[in-house]
Amino acid sequence: MDFLPIFINIRNRPCVVIGGGEVASRKVSLLQRAGGDVTVVSPVLCTTLKQQLDNKTIIFIEASFAASQLDKAALVIACTDDAGVNKAVHEAAVLRNIPVNVVDNPHLCTFIMPSIIDRSPIVAAVSSGGISPVLARIVRTRLETLIPEATGKLGQLAADYRDRVKAKFSIVNERRVFWENVLQGPIAEMVFAGQDRKARHAIDEELQNAGSMKTGEVYLVGGGPGDPDLLTFRALRLMQQADVIVHDRLVSQEVLDLCRRDAEMIYVGKERNKHTLQQEGINELLVRLAREGKRVCRLKGGDPFIFGRGGEEIDTLVDEGIPFQVVPGVTAASGAASYAGIPLTHRDYSQSVVFVTGHLKDGTSNLNWPGLVQPNQTLVFYMGLVGVEAICKGLIEHGMSKDMPMSLVQKATTRDQKILIGTLENMPELVKKSAIKPPTLIIVGEVVSLHDKLNWFEPERVEH
Repeated sequence: MDFLPIFINIRNRPCVVIGGGEVASRKVSLLQRAGGDVTVVSPVLCTTLKQQLDNKTIIFIEASFAASQLDKAALVIACTDDAGVNKAVHEAAVLRNIPVNVVDNPHLCTFIMPSIIDRSPIVAAVSSGGISPVLARIVRTRLETLIPEATGKLGQLAADYRDRVKAKFSIVNERRVFWENVLQGPIAEMVFAGQDRKARHAIDEELQNAGSMKTGEVYLVGGGPGDPDLLTFRALRLMQQADVIVHDRLVSQEVLDLCRRDAEMIYVGKERNKHTLQQEGINELLVRLAREGKRVCRLKGGDPFIFGRGGEEIDTLVDEGIPFQVVPGVTAASGAASYAGIPLTHRDYSQSVVFVTGHLKDGTSNLNWPGLVQPNQTLVFYMGLVGVEAICKGLIEHGMSKDMPMSLVQKATTRDQKILIGTLENMPELVKKSAIKPPTLIIVGEVVSLHDKLNWFEPERVEH
């Protein structure tokens, strides 16, 4: 981040605006909405600011800028049309450790005025760090459509009941669950529909009938192949409300960044022959956390039911009577194929696709080779980079052409995606010469030949 996003309390504090034009009047209005006491410094005032002066809502210093005018300021905004004056304001403010914003000049700003969504007491702000205010405004407009106008009323309802809820629930986790049920359920909809009295009656009943915490729940969530835009809405919602995130190596940092900020993060590894926590230990961890009343998001790369060992984990949860739900994700095969321009099936090339694991539970690669070597079929090998030579050799020995097209896709769907294109015969040598690293996916079949024509996502070069 270029700027730390924070909200500053300026209520009843002195704020200075240097400049007297229409831009200055907009900044003055914004500061006043936040409760600031505004002083305007300028030789002249625009009509809007003259009206404010007549109404005695601003203090006016009719003068050119002087550094001493900032001595007691809590915050400064410069919006003159004189670059020299704006620079002088910046230097004087920095010397006094006063936050300063110079309009349309991010290099002279120690804070940025964001694009604001005001649903007071709920306020959201979007900033581009001053680089592209238009883009920030576009993002804000999109958010406006997602945040109902009555969200402020919902926030006020929470404020009115905060002390009562705190008295009712002594455990922080219990309070969090209560509020999430209120703010995301029927009571919130009553507020949005203007049924305030009905909403308050409903929340009174919830408080009266609320019991002690029961067993928590486990969300088995597919985090997709890496691009956070590929998450499902449901996955994102559960990631945001979970108390604990238990995640693997294959979950991208961009996806992890979308989890609830104050959730406990537990890394459980899952790298070939190098597990931070064995699978049995992970199963026991999920049970223990749920029995503590926590909502646990077991976040896996790709889809949890395709080589994600999700079945083993929920098998334990069933045996222990732990509630759970499963959220599918975009599996690595689908993500890698789509972002590499390699359709897994195609009427002219392949009528079936087979997903294969590159290593089995006992560490062998004893695959059903005759079943894999079939005409008009696409093969996708998960976790096969280490065994790529054995895979190529096995397929050729069982009758597949040594010229069969083959690709390796590294870190599919991310900016680190890299693709190797070759054949069964030369792929092992290509891998040795390249710097390709796991996680990778192997695709074998005639459909690979479509890559050059259909490829659309190419953050890095493709090696042939």
